[in-house]
Amino acid sequence: MLVNDRFDVALAAGAAGVHLRGDSVEAARVREAVPPQFVVGRSVHTIDEAEAAARGGGCDYLVFGTVYQSEGKPARHPVAGEAALATVCRQVALPVLAIGGVDASRASAVAAAGAAGLAAIGAFMTGDEAALAARVRAMRETFDRGSPLV
Repeated sequence: MLVNDRFDVALAAGAAGVHLRGDSVEAARVREAVPPQFVVGRSVHTIDEAEAAARGGGCDYLVFGTVYQSEGKPARHPVAGEAALATVCRQVALPVLAIGGVDASRASAVAAAGAAGLAAIGAFMTGDEAALAARVRAMRETFDRGSPLV
């Protein structure tokens, strides 16, 4: 389990790591205060942010988005798109996860763009365990079909 943005809480809880917001503390500073196996990730929204996070050190992975229009964001929220995702995946040496409007119909496209995986919020907004399991299975299967590694 990763804790959102609070590495102090993550450490106290014995979590595996922390996921930092784009405007949070520098990952390199977090890395100095945590054990070596502690996972540190960061949200980025532009190619420049992704490159800066990679240069700054301390991150194990990046989450890039919003890739597509998402129900969790206002209608006018900027969307990066698949081309920007592909550029980020090529430009940084860290694994990049795609977020924002990624569902089973788009999972293979983010894999083809070079994403190491995907992150989702809206996909998990259901109380029905069977529906959730089916949704996750469908996203995983379509992601794997688009991945050059499979």
